[in-house]
Amino acid sequence: MICFDKELFENITKDIFSCDSPTGYTQNIINKIASYIDKYHYSYKIKNNGALEVIIPGKNHNKVVASSAHCDTLGLMVRSINNDGTLALTTLGAPITATLDGEYCIIYTRDNKKYTGTILSTSPSSHVYVDANSKNRNIDNLCVRIDENVRTKDDVLKLNINSGDFVCYDTKTTITSSGFLKSRFIDDKASVVILLMLLDYTSKNHIEFKYDTKIYFVNYEEVGYGAAIIDDKIDEFVTIDMGCVGLDLNGNEYAVSICAKDHSGPYDYELTTRLINLAKDNKLDYTVDIFPYYGSDIGAARRAGKDIKGALIGMGVSASHGMERTHIKGIINTLNLIYLYLI
Repeated sequence: MICFDKELFENITKDIFSCDSPTGYTQNIINKIASYIDKYHYSYKIKNNGALEVIIPGKNHNKVVASSAHCDTLGLMVRSINNDGTLALTTLGAPITATLDGEYCIIYTRDNKKYTGTILSTSPSSHVYVDANSKNRNIDNLCVRIDENVRTKDDVLKLNINSGDFVCYDTKTTITSSGFLKSRFIDDKASVVILLMLLDYTSKNHIEFKYDTKIYFVNYEEVGYGAAIIDDKIDEFVTIDMGCVGLDLNGNEYAVSICAKDHSGPYDYELTTRLINLAKDNKLDYTVDIFPYYGSDIGAARRAGKDIKGALIGMGVSASHGMERTHIKGIINTLNLIYLYLI
């Protein structure tokens, strides 16, 4: 199994999590990932839709296997400009919007300017609005207060801020002394980190992959079609995403979750069983679970007509699509399970 490098993990985590990459605005993080792949000396290509495909010849050529993580995150976009100079919003993916009230953000314009702001309730002051505490924090009741001298819609337009500009909110990424990673967008940037650590390890140690392998960093997962672009010749596909925590689920932040079924139906029986046995035989901390309100890149690939065996693994993540948290032990277990599968 992989000897975990904590310093490497912290360095890659800070680098990847600091790069804003909401669905539809992922070119910067794809370029960052490409710079890592260059250092590892693996071949890759960037697909037409912006996703990155790493191409690794294996010891055996009788099967093609794949893994993936999605580098796109939840986010927001400017829906319109209000008469008072604030920005109305629309969601990218499905963030828990109640958690966004009070978050600092950056507005990215189409002419490559950046402006800071704060996401606020449209009743943001208890001294002014009787419903400041009780108002629903849905997306229609949130806006962005821009940190510029703007008081009207025309003032905002003069900054070249327009409908369709991206709004990215602060990740607050923190690694605690007790081993927790807490941040926005652990779903799925922690999996991006896992795959980069895997490729760093196999490159440095000259480790061959068992079969011809494709590693994908996809960029439209949060809106449902990230892995639609995978190669038609792939036989097996194990995607890495987050594992759910809560209610009657088995998953926890310290283990790797192996998903048997999500809202679209069961994952491949034989491949899922093989992953369970790999985890069991190698004494990994793992759980097997059902995710009732969840979809993954396996579903996207299947809907695109890919003839694959598909399975899903991932570290347990608390408070998904809100202020998320996982533990380094869950990351290590997930890293080792994908290593055992591919090597």
